[in-house]
Amino acid sequence: MKIYVTRMIPQSGIDLLKDKGYEIDINPEDKVLSKEELITALKAKPYDAVLCLLTDKIDGEVFDAVPTVKIFANYAVGYNNIDVEAAKERGVMITNTPGVLTETVAEHTFGLILSIAQRITEGDRFTRAGKYVGWAPMLMLGNDVGGKTLGIVGLGRIGTQVAKHAVKGFGMKPIYYDIARNEEFEKEYGAEFRESVDDVLKEADFVTIHVPLLDSTHHLINAERLAMMKPTAYLVNTSRGPVIDEKALVEALKNKTIKGAALDVYENEPALTSGLVDLENVILTPHAASATEETRSAMSDLAAKNIIAVLDGETPANLVG
Repeated sequence: MKIYVTRMIPQSGIDLLKDKGYEIDINPEDKVLSKEELITALKAKPYDAVLCLLTDKIDGEVFDAVPTVKIFANYAVGYNNIDVEAAKERGVMITNTPGVLTETVAEHTFGLILSIAQRITEGDRFTRAGKYVGWAPMLMLGNDVGGKTLGIVGLGRIGTQVAKHAVKGFGMKPIYYDIARNEEFEKEYGAEFRESVDDVLKEADFVTIHVPLLDSTHHLINAERLAMMKPTAYLVNTSRGPVIDEKALVEALKNKTIKGAALDVYENEPALTSGLVDLENVILTPHAASATEETRSAMSDLAAKNIIAVLDGETPANLVG
């Protein structure tokens, strides 16, 4: 069996595939392949499986370039980079890597909440620049997190875990919106359901976004909705960049429509909307919410196991679509 891996990933997953006796080819360049480059690479051999990344755009043309492939195993939870319908039409299985990164992304999310509220990264820049000349009672005043209202938009695994940290660790008051109400979650965390995204935005002191990227969630947070938020509120996004209208966010931050934001994902990655990097009231991390050694290795293992299952004639645990 021949496997193509579109970019270097942690070795543990590669070793699982090698232990099965598979022939592994890995993109030798540490860069995202263009669609044309990917097609050229896949045409080189009759591959049986492809381990791909969220940055790889996989559509019908890519599937047709390598008709021997039985599975594209996405090294990510999201799979909006893959045309799942086109895969179905060709009998190709698509898998993802859910669950293993829940805790890590939740920790990163809460780290962003604390950092933007207490101006930690801003303070770091201030100190490194030599501006700190001594303690002062009005220097770098931020905001407490404890006791504040946390608004969760999208109550999946990660949103639920963020709520756990917020309630158990900091005594925050969670409110949430999701397409389905979760009364068990409400009982466990003292959370309250809201009928719309708008209701969450109007009430919350901190808003954290945890929705998939769909047509219905593209620019879910736009200028109109940013204007609904409290001027003292903070917005955090570790889901998908295009969920937020970045131009509208820049204006909202400039005009103090909201107090601050923290982003791990961007509308046109890796490009940033003009003006974003010039703002002090925003934290920017490089799509790194799942970037721990433990989690990225677990993702590697899970993607490999999905491939092994399919090539062994079994149904993979994480089949999507």
